[in-house]
Amino acid sequence: MSFYSQAFTHLSVQKKNHTLWVTLNNPEQSNAISLEMVDSLTRVLRFADFDSLVRVIVITGEGTSFCAGGDVKAMQNKTGMFAGESNELRMRYMHGIQQIPKCIEELSKPVIAMVNGPAIGAGCDLAMMCDLRIGTEKSKFGETFVKLGLVPGDGGSFFLQRVIGFSKAMQMSLTGDLVSGAEALNWGLLNYLVPVESLMAETEKLADKVAGNAPVAVQMTKKTMKMAYMNDLATILDLAAAYQGITQRTEDHFTALEAMKEKKAPDFQGR
Repeated sequence: MSFYSQAFTHLSVQKKNHTLWVTLNNPEQSNAISLEMVDSLTRVLRFADFDSLVRVIVITGEGTSFCAGGDVKAMQNKTGMFAGESNELRMRYMHGIQQIPKCIEELSKPVIAMVNGPAIGAGCDLAMMCDLRIGTEKSKFGETFVKLGLVPGDGGSFFLQRVIGFSKAMQMSLTGDLVSGAEALNWGLLNYLVPVESLMAETEKLADKVAGNAPVAVQMTKKTMKMAYMNDLATILDLAAAYQGITQRTEDHFTALEAMKEKKAPDFQGR
């Protein structure tokens, strides 16, 4: 039995070609994040990042929601990740849901969010942690923590403003308003807006397009982009020089040069 074929709590996993499809699977609670989901998701993502056969990861939600964020019933009952008093809650966040942004930020493989429905609270933040987002008119984004008397405890304040800018992120965070459809595309919450009936097919096309590029170059380009928004020019130029020195001596680079000369599509091997 392969790693991906085992049973994961509140998560289903399928590998197709070079893409790993990771589906949040807690539809009764609109795919609200549980401690079990945190454990399943981080284990799968870390394994996939080291799997040379996986070049792209897609995260989506089962049913009609992408992710509703936190389980409101668990909040009311003070159970699960919401159990305990203030300091215990702080530790639960650090060792629980905050493991998701730490894990995703460390990934070298590109991550696409297929936002099939509402992405609310921590669900919105999860989508922002991904590298690309594709959705439909049914995709809705809400940084709704203030409406529940809370703050984004999972790092949403870090990721959201890096995706859509400080002003729009502040607007979403202070109002808790939902943004959907064409507005989400215009704001940058979505990179691609497609018809509802084409979401799966268009996501597959996008994943295949990214996976069809040279894997080492894709991973190092992603890392360079991530580092660039947190460092100065000199640091990024040094990193870019080192990464260029590595990629320019890969087999895939010379495969691309030969394919260009012969006017054909390159077959990259990740070496």
